[in-house]
Formats: sequence, structure tokens, C-alpha cells
Amino acid sequence: MSVDMEGLATLSTTFSGTILTAEDDGYDDARRVHNGLIDKHPGVIARCLHTADIVDAVNYGRDEGLEISIKGGGHNPAGLAVTDGGLMIDLSLMKGIHVDPMAKTARAQGGVNWSEFNRATALHGLAVTGGAISSTGIAGLTLGGGLGWVMSSYGMAVDNVRSIELVTADGQVLTVSDQENPDLFWACRGGGGNFGVAASFEYDLHSLSMVTGGLIAHPLSAAGDVLRFYREFTEDVGDDLTVFCGLVHAPDGSGAKLAAFVVCHVGDPEEAARDLEPLKSFGEPAMVEVGVMPYPVVNTLLDGGFPEGALNYWKSAFLSGLSDEFIDTAIGQFATCPSPMTGMVLEHFHGEVTRIEPTATAFPHRERGYNLLIAGEWMDPSTTEENTLWVKETYEALQPHFRGGRYVNYLGGDETSEAVKSSYGIVYDRLVDVKRRYDPDNLFHLNQNIDPGG
Repeated sequence: MSVDMEGLATLSTTFSGTILTAEDDGYDDARRVHNGLIDKHPGVIARCLHTADIVDAVNYGRDEGLEISIKGGGHNPAGLAVTDGGLMIDLSLMKGIHVDPMAKTARAQGGVNWSEFNRATALHGLAVTGGAISSTGIAGLTLGGGLGWVMSSYGMAVDNVRSIELVTADGQVLTVSDQENPDLFWACRGGGGNFGVAASFEYDLHSLSMVTGGLIAHPLSAAGDVLRFYREFTEDVGDDLTVFCGLVHAPDGSGAKLAAFVVCHVGDPEEAARDLEPLKSFGEPAMVEVGVMPYPVVNTLLDGGFPEGALNYWKSAFLSGLSDEFIDTAIGQFATCPSPMTGMVLEHFHGEVTRIEPTATAFPHRERGYNLLIAGEWMDPSTTEENTLWVKETYEALQPHFRGGRYVNYLGGDETSEAVKSSYGIVYDRLVDVKRRYDPDNLFHLNQNIDPGG
């Protein structure tokens, strides 16, 4: 796509943010996203400061016939925040956060990440479900569902959204909530960036200052016992405790393979100590690093494993269970993993997140059970082929154990339309209806796309 300079000059007369083309300083930094595997070059980057800038950018891109991408935190592994040759609407400068401690709500702009959001709410002893990596943007995570460390107590991020300020394909600014534009509000809570540009989000908050969290790691030789114990332990775990389990590499760079629990307990320390004792005392762990910490800290525990610029290729699926066959296959595959950064994580769904009706929001995956993430990650571009092949082969080897359904935030950039439909499941047809009403020309298609043609 070519950029018409006359149209760009017209945009510049009202735009209060920064407009960048390939010749401008800062262009290369602005076009980059978290996943180093993505290397795209937008024709124009519109770095917005507020909602009016988003409106101008959407109108400009639509009228000029440019492909539009939307960058919030830029953390999504698919790299769909960047277009090649088109217009990237960049919200990363929009960092406003307002917390109302009396109402227990917060309003945050679309460029905020969870580290920034958690810092602001923690000043008032408040928090909400918000991812597992602190550098993740609030916008992309929330629009796709938003799992996190306290979802068993408070539900997903989408379950805590009160309203969204949304710029639609025709340049309108809409407040979407249960009271205003409720069909669009429903669709935005799980339907990703298909329906417009989310300028800001209003969340319900919960009283939460301190949690008990950390890691418990075992050598890979004990992985079979660890995963079988995890299966038994999570059968009746309480709402206050979230436990993920992973086959991972040691963070010291040694390349040692481990089977690890990552835990977060929102109850008082004495209750947490009782609930966590079986995990801490099981087997002969190589490491037990669990303690009381501020809630924002637990969101940083895995940050070191996902550095900006690392090359990422992911696959994921919800599981029918943790059968012995699944466990043995997963361990066997992980033993052949070519990168000392790659991991396989089991995210347990229980508690509040599973009590919400599957059609209450556009995030339909409300069954108790496990989500598997195969997170391929490496630094050397020359090893890309072998690393992506390992992820694909591991995914195929484990496919007999999938129950159907995918978490849209983990989909890659090479997924089929069937994978997208699997992510939305029973709500897909309703999402198509909303897409037809608000974006019939599919202006916002650089996402895990809901085709208005069905």
C-alpha cells in the first residue's frame, strides 16, 4: 500500500499525537512489538494521545483505503498489532489511569500495561484479574478474555469490565456497557479487536493488597509424579488458590529442565500456608520460593522468561483432562525441546471463572479444567525453523487429548478461520451478527478475525 502525502498532511492538521513514517526518528522503535519474530513496516504510524486522535486516525485510514492495525501493549504473540504498508494506530502513549477508591473502580486508557495498572490500583489496596506477565497490555488481554492469577476468585478480566469507550469503524465514539450499546459490550468482552478501537476501559476492583505466591520446582525426572499430583490436587482446590503447572527451563540459564508449580493465594497468610503445604511438601523439590508479597509482584514472577524481542511461536488448546497418556506424551516431547527458553504450561480453570454462563460474555470457555500453552521461545533467528517445527509437532502429538476450544489470546498469526471459530465456539454466530452491524466492511480485520460474511 502507498501512502498519499496529501491525506497525511490533512491528518496532521488536527492530530495531537505523533505521526511517523519510515524516514522519521522513532519509527523503528514504534513499529516493534514484543515478539521478535514479527518484522513488519507500516506505511504510517499514528501515535495517539487521546480519543480524538483515534477518531482522526480511523477516519484517515478508512478514507485512504489503508489496512489498519491497532497496537495497545504490543504483547500478543501473533503480531497482528502491526500492518505491512498500512496504518498502525498506536495507543502505547495513552497511559492515563484514574482510580476511584470509594466506588472501587478504575478507568484506564488503551496503552496501559498491567504493571502500570496494578501499581495504580495497589495504592488503594485494590486489584483485578490481569494476566500472568506484567508487561502485557490491558487492552488486548481484556478484549480476548483475560485469564490471570486471581480468576478463580474474581473471574476473568472481561468479567470485571464495567464499560469501554470504543471508536467504531465509522468514527463514532461509543460508550459500551450493560446500559449503553449492550450488544457491542457483550461482543467486546471476548471478541478481541474486531469491533473498534478501545480507547479506555472501566473495571470493577476488589479489595486485595497481599497474596502468597511463588514457585515450587522439581527436576524433570520427577515430572510424571508432579503432573499426576497436580491432577489430584486440583480436583478440589478452593477459590482462593490458583495453581499453574509447567514443564519449563531453569531461569539461571543452565538449560536444566524442570517441572514447576506457580501459585497465587489471595487468602490470609495462615490459610494460605495450610492450603499450600501439600504442594510444598510433595516429593523432593529442587526449589521452593513461596512467600507473602504485594499482588503486583506475583504478576512479575514469570516476566524474566518472556523478554522483549525474543522470538515466539505458540500453540494452545483446552484439554479433556490430564490422562496418564497425555502426561507421558507431554514429558517425552519436552525432553526433545530445542530451546532453553521454551515451556509448556497448564493453566487451571476453576472457581468463579467457571460459574459464569458460557454465553454471558463472548468468552465461552467456562468449563472446569485445563488450558495448555506450548510457548516456543528462542533468541537465534537461525533456529526458527526447528523451534516452530517442534511446537507444531508437540501440538499434533497432544491433539488426541484436546476437548475443543482455543484461547483467542494465544492464537498465532498463521491460524485458520476454523481455529478462530473454535476459539469462539457457541458464541461465534452471535459475534458475526454484531460484526455485521458495526463493521460490515471488516475495516478491523488484523486480529483473530470474525468475518462479517460468516
